[in-house]
Amino acid sequence: MTMFKTLLIANRGEIACRIIATCRRLGVETVAIYSDADASARHVRLADRSVHIGPAEARASYLDIGKVIQAAKDTGAQAIHPGYGFLAENADFARAVRDAGITLIGPSPETMDLMGSKAAAKAKMETADVPLIPGYHGDDQSDETLVDEARRVGFPLMLKAAAGGGGKGMRVVRAENEFAEALQAARREASGAFGDERMILERYLERPRHIEAQVFADTHGHTVHLFERDCSSQRRHQKIIEEAPAAKLDDRIRQDLLAAAVRAAEAVDYIGAGTVEFMVDGDSFYFLEMNTRLQVEHPVTECITGLDLVEWQLRVAAGEKLPLTQDDIRVDGHAMEARIYAEDAEQGFVPSTGTIHRLSLPQGDHVRVDTGVETGDKVSMHYDPMIAKLIVHDHSRDACLARLNQALAASFVSGPTTNLGFLQALAGSDVFGKAELDTGLLDRDLSAVFEKREPPVEVIAAAAGRWLLEQESAATGHTPWDHCDSWRLGAPATRSIDLECGADRHQIEARGENGRYELQFENDTLPIELKEVDTDTFRLTTSGQSRRLQIHSADDHALEVCMDNHRWRLTRHARFEAITDAGGGDGRLVAPMPGKILEIRTEEGATVSEGDTLLIMEAMKMELAIKAPIDGQVEKLAVEAGDLVEADAVLLEIAAGE
Repeated sequence: MTMFKTLLIANRGEIACRIIATCRRLGVETVAIYSDADASARHVRLADRSVHIGPAEARASYLDIGKVIQAAKDTGAQAIHPGYGFLAENADFARAVRDAGITLIGPSPETMDLMGSKAAAKAKMETADVPLIPGYHGDDQSDETLVDEARRVGFPLMLKAAAGGGGKGMRVVRAENEFAEALQAARREASGAFGDERMILERYLERPRHIEAQVFADTHGHTVHLFERDCSSQRRHQKIIEEAPAAKLDDRIRQDLLAAAVRAAEAVDYIGAGTVEFMVDGDSFYFLEMNTRLQVEHPVTECITGLDLVEWQLRVAAGEKLPLTQDDIRVDGHAMEARIYAEDAEQGFVPSTGTIHRLSLPQGDHVRVDTGVETGDKVSMHYDPMIAKLIVHDHSRDACLARLNQALAASFVSGPTTNLGFLQALAGSDVFGKAELDTGLLDRDLSAVFEKREPPVEVIAAAAGRWLLEQESAATGHTPWDHCDSWRLGAPATRSIDLECGADRHQIEARGENGRYELQFENDTLPIELKEVDTDTFRLTTSGQSRRLQIHSADDHALEVCMDNHRWRLTRHARFEAITDAGGGDGRLVAPMPGKILEIRTEEGATVSEGDTLLIMEAMKMELAIKAPIDGQVEKLAVEAGDLVEADAVLLEIAAGE
């Protein structure tokens, strides 16, 4: 079979850039599509050609089937790769592509229809002898039937969008009196994400592991698995760190699970790359769903097998046989992937936006970075806030984890707030190190791996030393007055460093130069020596002991210090500068980021209690519940449902109660 000459990529961001890399190696011309918000995006810059398809809103651009297919026709593309997300699992899109005489890199529309419906998929899996979680996946979607079935399944249970994935339209319901509200929210979210509000119910497994199998099938009757991945580290059903192979998985369960994944693919006449997801609970495993596309976490499978899954997709879609048989596919070592997002873990993981002023990610033989942005690019409110995927590979899990911890500490993003500190805490935690995570741990007890820690004195000292060094390197001239060596007539003077970390402010007097300083805190004196080892890597010596740490400079007034798998952000102030209270224990509620007001659950004059949900806001593909910060009465309501608001816009004001 002849490989495609031109491929249109019906996606954006990191996955579009990833597909372009393989196409370039294979000599396939690539066509990017882009919205108004992505006119200068990295995937557009990398592609051979690009086509504008509409405004920033995804429904009018990346999700517009007619525009995507017309772009393929206009550029002469023989094939379309949908990536993941957007139209990747849309059977109507797959049919439209086929009707246009274009090849879709993926399974048939009929397979997508079947596996895209969680209910139909479960019914099919029963016939293939694939174990299922007890639940309800029927056609009757009336409130009354769902309530009756919920009682039959029992609480706690899981509500899931029948047509969805990626955590959208999912709710854990622990009691019957919570069911009606949870059903309404899940339906609304499912309708917005997938255009389909049908739900299924499943018994909620309290502490399962999420193990998925990568499968591949061609048009010649061959189906193989490429082993499994462990995706148990999740928060709100969103994966955080994935790894392959799964640690501490009984070999009998592993072999049975992989065999079940192959049966599942064969039962639906699968073609191309797919992922069969399972919940492992003790000695049992249950079918969860099948994703009819390439997964976000596919790089860990590539690392342990040495294969290019995008290349396999293209070859299978072009009619070729699978490049290898099952016996030829081997596992080499261990791989992990951490998803770096623009979000603030200390503020409830609220997404962040803005221009990336500096993007510094490690490179090396054992480190891979997949990203859709570069320094100067913007993280937009319109799309998923992923910045990059950091992937590491080594000969064993312990070695791989050590490499991941190093790579995370070496990573730095200036601009939007990121989850790097959270990723470091998770990767460095005991539960992750011992492979004892279950899918609900982070929602059940986030403090088990992540809680705000006050910076130790070494962190404060390192930050002060870094700024002192920067002062010295910035000083120029040939007179004593142009240097920062504290020289004065009579006796050395001190230099003042005023630092803030979280709610604490530290005023330090420093003497010394060239990395050797005596730091005077409020009641203590600490001699230090700070030497630069490499870019952003330093060695700090205090009290006769030295340690390596990372110090990343955000700008002249902020930096981040990484030590012991934790990350602290410190701000430098001019001496005597007042620090304002941005937190507010007042009653002004502001938008945490740009977005759209979906629902208002209060009115002016209403009495509210701290923690009450007052508004529902949609931002970056997520629903955010805006809650009352205090008890009181709604004094002013500044927005209406449907309004688009900017970050920090006032939403409502509450007058404190007596």
